[in-house]
Amino acid sequence: MSHPSYLIAAISNSGQAPETSYRQLQNAAACPSAPYGEMFKLEVPSLMVGTLDSLMNLSDDLGKTDQLIESIVRKVEKSSHDLAGKKGSELTVGGVPSTRYIQQFAWDYAKFPNRRPLKELVSLISGGVAAIDEELKQLSNSYGEKQVALQDAKRKKGGNLMTVDLNDVLDEKTVRGLKIYDTEYLKTLFVAVGKSQREAFEKDVYGMGTELVGYGGPDWSNNPGGLGQSANFGAQVDRHGKKGSPVVPGSLEKVTEDNDSILYTVTVLRSMYEAGYYEGEEFVAGTKIDLLDAFAKVLREKRYMVRENFTYDPAQQGKAAMALEQLQVEVDNTRSGLTRWCKTHYGEAFVAWMHIKVIRVFVESVLRYGLPVDFTAVLYKVTGGKEPQLVGALDKTFGENKGKEEDIEDDEEYHDFVLIKFDP
Repeated sequence: MSHPSYLIAAISNSGQAPETSYRQLQNAAACPSAPYGEMFKLEVPSLMVGTLDSLMNLSDDLGKTDQLIESIVRKVEKSSHDLAGKKGSELTVGGVPSTRYIQQFAWDYAKFPNRRPLKELVSLISGGVAAIDEELKQLSNSYGEKQVALQDAKRKKGGNLMTVDLNDVLDEKTVRGLKIYDTEYLKTLFVAVGKSQREAFEKDVYGMGTELVGYGGPDWSNNPGGLGQSANFGAQVDRHGKKGSPVVPGSLEKVTEDNDSILYTVTVLRSMYEAGYYEGEEFVAGTKIDLLDAFAKVLREKRYMVRENFTYDPAQQGKAAMALEQLQVEVDNTRSGLTRWCKTHYGEAFVAWMHIKVIRVFVESVLRYGLPVDFTAVLYKVTGGKEPQLVGALDKTFGENKGKEEDIEDDEEYHDFVLIKFDP
């Protein structure tokens, strides 16, 4: 739903009664002969003026504060609409539509005491809105994280063997029929392969990672005459003189398949030992080289999915579905809570925004018309598309060159009266 546009105008009373200024403002742009908008009185409280320097500095800061608070109001509004979707209800300010609040505005003296120094008053208002912004960030991040977790859980539950929780796919009978090793030397991996890759995988699996394992060393099987004779050992043997794959021959087993993929088990060497050696009188201990990560990387490069860190646990069956339900409940509850929060805090931020607008009117009027404070401010609800005519009519009535309408195209328009735009 689009909101109407408003203009706040203030003119000096110049010694005349405020009612006279009010009639002049009405006759200029909100009457049958100049039907450019609907006009409402705007209550501007008696605020503490302070010094001229402080007012000038505050005037510069108020424009930035106005923009900052507007951006936060827009954030809360957007969050509420995104959460509610098409069935969202209109946001309100103190239980009434924002347009009615603007048109019937009354200063909240209890919340924003008018006898506090202006700088303190602005800090009080902007500080409250900054706290709303920070809380919105935290709540939105929490909601976003829960949504990501929920989508990930849904993807795993509804996915193929490359993503689904294998505890929900396998049963005890299937697992008991498999040869699964998890020892100091051997590890059985679960590997998911797309059906289009089946032939290539089964053909090449025993030749994968042929650069990973060093099988070099004394070979008495091919040289039985050297059996028992002195031979090089340890660091004097080139372990990598002969290389090969870590896959145990004959270990490939098909476990199950679905419409898109096939699940296999394959057993591989877990690690390789590099013997220690002496450097002079000092012995350098041998090292154990992990082969699992390197082999998994080889598989991933060929687009085969290693289901890492999977250990079958029958007690986990069905827990993924329960976790999904719990996540859905958490997301729904967080969504409802954030929706309620937005409805409440939109009103608070909007009230702060309106009060900043009124303070801007006060400061700009004092700087323009001087002391004692004597001006009249009104609020125009602009008739659709007639803002240029309304502004032109005010310029014609209250500008120095009365009776002449000028088209001013600069972004920073100057008028001989206070004029502040308000697009809620």
